[in-house]
Amino acid sequence: MTASHPVRSLHHQRRGLSILLATLALLTGAGLVAFRTSPWPSALLIRWAFDRGGVASDAALRNHVPAGVSSQTGLRYDTADPDALFDIHFPAKVAGTDRRLTTIVWVHGGGFLAGSRTQVANYARLLAADGYTVIAVDYSIAPGAQYPTPVRQLNRALAHLSDNADRLHIDRTRFVLAGDSAGAQLAAQLAALVSSPDYANAMGLTPGIARSQLVGTVLFCGPHDALTWASDSSASWFLRTVVWSYLGAMPPDREKVEQFSVARHVTPAFPPTFISVGNADPLAPQSVAMADALQREGVRVNRLFYARDHAPALGHEYQFDLEREEARHALARVRAFLDGL
Repeated sequence: MTASHPVRSLHHQRRGLSILLATLALLTGAGLVAFRTSPWPSALLIRWAFDRGGVASDAALRNHVPAGVSSQTGLRYDTADPDALFDIHFPAKVAGTDRRLTTIVWVHGGGFLAGSRTQVANYARLLAADGYTVIAVDYSIAPGAQYPTPVRQLNRALAHLSDNADRLHIDRTRFVLAGDSAGAQLAAQLAALVSSPDYANAMGLTPGIARSQLVGTVLFCGPHDALTWASDSSASWFLRTVVWSYLGAMPPDREKVEQFSVARHVTPAFPPTFISVGNADPLAPQSVAMADALQREGVRVNRLFYARDHAPALGHEYQFDLEREEARHALARVRAFLDGL
């Protein structure tokens, strides 16, 4: 039996370690190249984190949903589009009747690259319990689908809902567009399309519903003026990923950014709006700018903002955490706004 040679053994260990370090360096280098040449690696990381948070947020709301809400899930607004799905929530007492209710179309958030209609299901049920039909709608997400694909999809969704109102407990004369985060931007952009023929023409779209059918908007924590940050070379990793993924480049095309910036396209015909954001939300200035732009046009705006030193600090999507007094207050304010419409 031959004893191992200590010098040879040490040599093999060092050689193995060198190979391991070289392999790690190669993989790290390849990863850095991938992150610099494509938005996909960063987008997938953000999607994983956002979807995990969205599922948890929706689950936490389950105990707040009262009995007496019926749902139909996995319906289609465009048979040719695999992402064109929506869920409908309404008071159970109207099932089997021909009653048609004011209808809230809720567009989910997720930075344009994450999220799902299912992640706002329980918040939608909370609103439905108040006597509304609530539609939670899906759209294709970035980087796989880029601007303005979701706008076009959601516009088709509005047309489908209006055309099929009778069987969905929808009052086609009373739509409210609502959304959170990226969904707030999309809801606001749809409202601008519906209320401004010039804006619709610039986008090459025929609005899916008429202005007379749109009675209000509810906007939480949205990005409404990309011209203030989309071309910033010092933008954060997160912001660069979102802009690159959704608008197609970093920096993106200036004309595309301007069109996306809905706060610059509102008119006096924009519908009455409830708008809110947390004081510690990085997007807080965006909601304030949107509210200011609407008020300059004479649009009725119901604002719920907080002082900078408000404690506890309220972060992005604060409204979904109903364990917080501020979120419960926001829900009460939304209910009062909807009742007032």
